[in-house]
Amino acid sequence: MDKALQTMIDNMPEKTGKSLAQWLVILSEQNIEKHGQAVKYLKEQHGVTHGFANTIVTLSKQKDESADDLVSQQYQGKEQLTPIYDLLTSTVKGFGDDVVITPKKASVSIIRKKQFALIKPATKSRIDLGLKLKDTAPQGCLEGSGPFGTMCSHRIQLKEVGDVNAEVKQWLLEAYKQSV
Repeated sequence: MDKALQTMIDNMPEKTGKSLAQWLVILSEQNIEKHGQAVKYLKEQHGVTHGFANTIVTLSKQKDESADDLVSQQYQGKEQLTPIYDLLTSTVKGFGDDVVITPKKASVSIIRKKQFALIKPATKSRIDLGLKLKDTAPQGCLEGSGPFGTMCSHRIQLKEVGDVNAEVKQWLLEAYKQSV
């Protein structure tokens, strides 16, 4: 991704009040076909500057293709982990229509109003599921955040599909509930 574009995306929450993922949801709910009409909508209804509005609309048109590309690149050489990824994403999609799955270069953010989970192929044989949970001590499969640092409060290591059990799904649901 172009450095200037990445900087613009990184600055979007501060400058516009919402992340790119949140803007993409807002725009998709409007179902506006024409680029110019979508830019006008963001500018007039949300006070977004022309540069940010144009970027949001442009990326909304490319989103599906680039998201798939980002995920396939993450799992290149780690294809045996994709069933775990697929199960995690299908689980969070079942929580509600307000879940946004946002692939990045090295991980996938799971967002409601704010990020509540992060899926990262950590090694060739393990996915790390990062969660944001308030006032929760590590327990069971739930560890401290480890390599996630402040991005997530906790981590769950997943090596096979069977590791995405009822306990993991319950922790995911709890992080989702807290992300309002």
